[in-house]
Amino acid sequence: MAIKDIQQEILKLKKENDICILAHCYQTPEILEVADFVGDSFALAVEAAKVENKTVIMCGVRFMAETVKILSPDKKVILSNAAAGCPMAEQMDREIIQQVKEQYPDYTVVAYVNTTSELKTVCDVCVTSSSALKICRQIDNDKILFIPDQNLGAWIAKQLPEKEFKLLHGCCPTHAKMTAEDVRKAKAAHPNALFLVHPECREEVVEQADYVGSTTGIMNFAKQSDAKEFIIGTENAIVTHLQNECPNKRFYPLSIDLLCHNMKATTLGDVLACCRGIGGEVIELDEEIRLGAKRCIDKMIEMG
Repeated sequence: MAIKDIQQEILKLKKENDICILAHCYQTPEILEVADFVGDSFALAVEAAKVENKTVIMCGVRFMAETVKILSPDKKVILSNAAAGCPMAEQMDREIIQQVKEQYPDYTVVAYVNTTSELKTVCDVCVTSSSALKICRQIDNDKILFIPDQNLGAWIAKQLPEKEFKLLHGCCPTHAKMTAEDVRKAKAAHPNALFLVHPECREEVVEQADYVGSTTGIMNFAKQSDAKEFIIGTENAIVTHLQNECPNKRFYPLSIDLLCHNMKATTLGDVLACCRGIGGEVIELDEEIRLGAKRCIDKMIEMG
């Protein structure tokens, strides 16, 4: 089947089977074109909770599908490719953080949304890359244990010198492998381009940016800016999406190696199989874990 034929079959089946398709913006264009909602992970979970569809397919990675299930316990949530995990989310578990909490009992534990549901149950508040600074600033405690991304945590800590941050050795392998040399090469090749970067990158990369923000923040900045050229310091799918949406501007990857293999694990064929009821993995969460993780997410919503 040609791509357009597969897409038409998916559109037909999702209507017949009352399915809502969510696609993280790191997914490929052919998947985004059949999705009902496209965006960052938490925003997708919020949208899924609003729809009446009884089945939701997440084209992303496991922790994203878990977040959908946390907010929509009565819906059938399917991860489109069972092998699509998140290395950062899997770097720490509940037992490790419980031990760390015993060493630092007076610290508020802030969990990046890129964590497992089980890990969220022992944390105080969840954050996204776009809300992390605002929420950490609002926390009454001046001692914060930020997990799991040390790069995002360091970026926040630099802007909140009045607070004391404890960071553990965790990161996004895709963003963290970018170096100052990658930035030098990109800027030398495109001297007129603004450099937009995700805070999951190393400090040596982030400190050279013209804009630092979430994936959605980067995309919005590029669309609204009067500038005509941009170097994009996040997953290279965003370069493609921005180039398609803004054909009169030019977008360049920070590096051709800025690729998330877990995000790229999902194919259009996977989505079709899920719509046919023969693919993906149905996400099931123990109710105690779901409620514990939801408490952490609810605190984030409460704090804005």
